[in-house]
Amino acid sequence: MLGLRRSTRHTATHRTTPHRPATARLAALTAVGALGALVAGAAAPATAATAVGTAVPQETATAAAPLRVLFDNSKAETAGNADWIIGTGQPDPLTQNASPATEKDWTGAISAWGVALQRTGRYALKTLPPGGTITYGTTATTDLQNFDTFVLPEPNVRLSASEKTAVMKFVQNGGGLFLVSDHADADRNNDGWDALEIINDLMADNGVDNTDPFGFTLDTGTVQTDNPRAIADTADPVLNGTFGKVTGSIIRSGTTATLKPADNPSVKGLVYRTGYSGNTGAFFATSTFGSGRVAVWGDSSPIDDGTGQSGNTLYDGWNDTAGTNAALALNATDWLSKATTGGGGGGGTCTAGQLLANPGFESGDTSWTGSAGVITNDTGRPARTGAYKAWLSGYGSAHTDTLSQTVAIPAGCTTATFGFHTRIDTAETTTTTAYDTLKVQVLNSGGTVLSTLATYSNLNASSGYVQRSFDLAAYAGQTVTLKFTGAEGSTLQTSFVIDDTALTVG
Repeated sequence: MLGLRRSTRHTATHRTTPHRPATARLAALTAVGALGALVAGAAAPATAATAVGTAVPQETATAAAPLRVLFDNSKAETAGNADWIIGTGQPDPLTQNASPATEKDWTGAISAWGVALQRTGRYALKTLPPGGTITYGTTATTDLQNFDTFVLPEPNVRLSASEKTAVMKFVQNGGGLFLVSDHADADRNNDGWDALEIINDLMADNGVDNTDPFGFTLDTGTVQTDNPRAIADTADPVLNGTFGKVTGSIIRSGTTATLKPADNPSVKGLVYRTGYSGNTGAFFATSTFGSGRVAVWGDSSPIDDGTGQSGNTLYDGWNDTAGTNAALALNATDWLSKATTGGGGGGGTCTAGQLLANPGFESGDTSWTGSAGVITNDTGRPARTGAYKAWLSGYGSAHTDTLSQTVAIPAGCTTATFGFHTRIDTAETTTTTAYDTLKVQVLNSGGTVLSTLATYSNLNASSGYVQRSFDLAAYAGQTVTLKFTGAEGSTLQTSFVIDDTALTVG
């Protein structure tokens, strides 16, 4: 019976027994050839992805909207011999040359990257200049909410606490983050911080999720010279993108990353140092966080085009035939900006509408899979609308509840928004520890977690229902499973109630 289990489960005795200490991980609310040849093979204008989050209004993209990329130059990216800028026209590189044809039309060691994107006609580029601050959710023209991808090309100044939070919220709400590191002790401005330390610090101390949110850590060390090779994966959109097939890269004093799929199952090594595979020696890796995407490269030499401002010692890694560095950088930018959906996306047709069956649970235990009694009309917790809702946890004892539904997102859809309402109440009194959690995840057809969109806990208790929404446009063309998992500690109850779900595409 749908209602029977609830009346015996959420009793006062479960809420009054003493709590034993426990630990739990709490993730924050809401969940990367020759220039001419590359440009000639570029695709037609693509649709910019929609970024959806609880703190920022949803933006509706149109077919003509450019893909917006912000390159950072606020963190001493030109210190010493470095020159990691797309041009001296800042914030707008077009002020230096409005119609660049070659990498020398813009001045900077990564101008080839910028010019290649500009010449596709699909991109709008900006630079955050020296003295600028990385922000998210402000009125600044260089605020991250105005962009699809943010590139940090070997930063040499540690990000402030507010900047780290801004970057993480940007990714969590659908943005793309391109991180480029370098070898240990590449402290070009002698402030005590090198790029790999700054990137690791971003992931370990950001005010949003400090528990290895991307599933990788840069290795502290130096690899002097190597020609890493790409994995064999004909379906990966970064290795097989618009700008060509990626076969490998180069290391000319750089580092690698250690992958930690137990912390983030979406992390994936694409290019590996010679003799390495699996979770060690990854030179180029991708991951997801919330609704956004992340790419990391272990060396700045591959993005260096050998041209730049006078006085710098540069190296043309962009065109080094030992790797396909240009294709890797440009395909990854497309993927991060959601110009490509990945995993079979692209093409096809899309009929706008809502895809989930029994979205408000009013048909009882149909269309959803999960723990017995989770879908219920028990009056112990009110539904938001109608009589039924999904009620996970609330036992006041060690217990795990799950609820999931599998759905196919048509390949032709350019927007896909997963939304639902949550009501969380708890008998916990702590204001600092997440004893009981609710994870919201996206899984592929094989059951592998593609992304943890959010993790809520007893710390997120609310007096009423709160609307949540996430951008799933990256999964167009795929069949995915949307899954809720409620996990409760040994004594004091926390109830996670869900109602009025929807997966709306267009």
